Amino acid sequence: MEDSACCLHLFTHRDEEGRGRRRKKKEKERIGKKKRKRGRKKKGKKRKKRKKRKKGKKRKKGKKGKKRKKIKKRQKGKKRKK
Repeated sequence: MEDSACCLHLFTHRDEEGRGRRRKKKEKERIGKKKRKRGRKKKGKKRKKRKKRKKGKKRKKGKKGKKRKKIKKRQKGKKRKK
């Protein structure tokens, strides 16, 4: 950053006669200071995993059966607690 061409405009200061005067090191440091970024740094976007396709058509299980199973499980839990 010391004398790179991209930041030269920051460091040259025109005097009254229009001649460029190089800024002193301390002046340079004060100008080139960046503001501190606050908060959490966001990580790169994570890739979504693709779900593997199941081969062959499976029979859809009825939702009612699942509900009944859940109720039974809950009752079993109650019995175990006693």
